[in-house]
Amino acid sequence: MIQRRPLILSAAALAGLVAVGLPQFAFAQSKLKVAAVYTVPFEQQWVGRIHKALKAAEARGEIEYKATENVANADYERVLREYATAGNQLIVGEAFAVEAAARKVAKDFPKTMFLMGSSGKPQAPNFSVFDNYIQEPAYLTGMIAGGMTKSNKIGMVGGFPIPEVNRLMNAFMAGAKEVNPKVEFSVSFINSWFDPPKAKEAAFAMVDKGADILYAERFGVSDAAKERKVLAIGNVINTQPQYPDTVVVSALWNMEPSIDRAIKLAKDGQFKAEDYGPYSQMQHKGSELSPLGTFEKKVPADLVAKVKAREAEILSGKYSVKIDDRQPKSSK
Repeated sequence: MIQRRPLILSAAALAGLVAVGLPQFAFAQSKLKVAAVYTVPFEQQWVGRIHKALKAAEARGEIEYKATENVANADYERVLREYATAGNQLIVGEAFAVEAAARKVAKDFPKTMFLMGSSGKPQAPNFSVFDNYIQEPAYLTGMIAGGMTKSNKIGMVGGFPIPEVNRLMNAFMAGAKEVNPKVEFSVSFINSWFDPPKAKEAAFAMVDKGADILYAERFGVSDAAKERKVLAIGNVINTQPQYPDTVVVSALWNMEPSIDRAIKLAKDGQFKAEDYGPYSQMQHKGSELSPLGTFEKKVPADLVAKVKAREAEILSGKYSVKIDDRQPKSSK
């Protein structure tokens, strides 16, 4: 009779396994420790999409998730270091205003994985970047706006004129021009990621100049549209439930493809510095056009047909929306 002996690994043997490339074994058997550092509140739309995707992974039992909101730029590096020192394996955040500090921390913690919103390039070996490349649905919302405006004047309020904002506004403008060459734009930036009152005032000024549709890149714009009884186009999240008679449609950002990919690679020991930007595009389900909802019967059928046809061409690869990161300008 053959006796089966239990396999017992000595500490030295286990260390040898790790040395030949099996650190992912420990990750796969336990929850990945993930932390996030945000400079704005969870309710802010851009950060809210990242937070939502991470909370979903937490609910599935894949990660342990901790997050800090409203971190001042001056404190960002300190909070990053605290999370890295505490043993968090993956750290997520937005480094647009703190690029140098975030990249410095990544260099000091080469075994910690970083996935940061950034307009810059990945930094080997552990600093991956992402951005909301949702210019495709933004283009489609522009088509709807261009076909819905009666005054041929559209107001656009953005946060900062940086690539992640510029490319969406430019795509929106191009989409509007496709269906309505006569449309004119008034463009303004509030130089803040979260200042609804300031965005609202900027939008009021545009309505006063004849705009009957507002592009709500920031919170506060849809409030102005509602008060002045004009239409609004949403960005990143679907706010039509809050503004059923105001928000026609939105370009939605889904961060799940990027977050889920980073988690899997981290657990498999395959995480490396790369650009996650493409995973925000429609082909990866990282972005989409929201349902028309309450405006389903208010948007002309021929316009809906044009948008659906263009959407199908984007998804099939027959049509490519130009990525234009230049600062958009008001019409002359």
